[in-house]
Amino acid sequence: MIEHSHLRIIQALHTNGTLTEAANTLCLSQPALSHQINYLEKKLGIALWQKEGRNLRLTQAGMLLLDVANQVLPVLSQAEHTLKAYREGRCGILRIGVECYPCFEWLNAVIGQFMQQMPDIDIDIVHKFQFSGLEGLLNHHIDLLITPDLIKKEKIHYEVLAEYQLMLLVSPDHPLAADKPITPEDLCRETLLAFPVSMERLDILTRFLAPGHHAPAHIKHIESLEIMLQMTAMNRGVCVLPEWLANLKMNHLKLKKIPIGRKGLSQQLFLAMRQRDKSIPYMMKFKQVGQKAAGNIMKE
Repeated sequence: MIEHSHLRIIQALHTNGTLTEAANTLCLSQPALSHQINYLEKKLGIALWQKEGRNLRLTQAGMLLLDVANQVLPVLSQAEHTLKAYREGRCGILRIGVECYPCFEWLNAVIGQFMQQMPDIDIDIVHKFQFSGLEGLLNHHIDLLITPDLIKKEKIHYEVLAEYQLMLLVSPDHPLAADKPITPEDLCRETLLAFPVSMERLDILTRFLAPGHHAPAHIKHIESLEIMLQMTAMNRGVCVLPEWLANLKMNHLKLKKIPIGRKGLSQQLFLAMRQRDKSIPYMMKFKQVGQKAAGNIMKE
């Protein structure tokens, strides 16, 4: 039978690369760790790792167990945290996944209000996933997912948090800094500054440029919103942000927001959760607080 400790050993071997460092990470002696590995290999009847000089390399069987460890250990960790919360008299822990870089400005306000109203709930924020946020939700790595993508799945329930317009931001002296909406052709000469997400998740590409077979001259990925805005202000590129966030940031930087297309480019923000969890009181409370905060911030 594969145990929790075996999965932690496989992870440590892969992460550290040597038996000595893996043993130190696990607070074990090197002989004790070797004994446990040999015991597991004997029980399974297959080698899990090979030596390459001083380093270790997982075999195909070892990589399979590593995949299992990466899936199972976060779930066990979440269960342990929740049980600890129950033991200490708290209601639980709410793990929130975020697949929307611009949403952190909004999320900060939501979390503050939520924790005031639900003081017995702890919150963890997860914004990097091994696979995708939706898989993290289905595999119980997180409890809620904030995402602009509506991907219908069995057992997943979606709530609309907000609807808003996407706007192009440019410096005031940029050739596009006029009041008229931009066209796809206007962006073909530009460097688009974008968050590091896959191309199919950039609405400016999939919904505005791609239908007419257009593309920006260059795409530069920037993880920091503040750096992206500074580069835009210095004419190093253009960027696309939700209008509510653009309004907040334009107070600090000299930027011009331009409508995208004659009809505009709208987007929705969703809160996804497991179907069976939608009636949990603190889930419902987070949805209520989130929708109210989104409504307030987008009126400003």
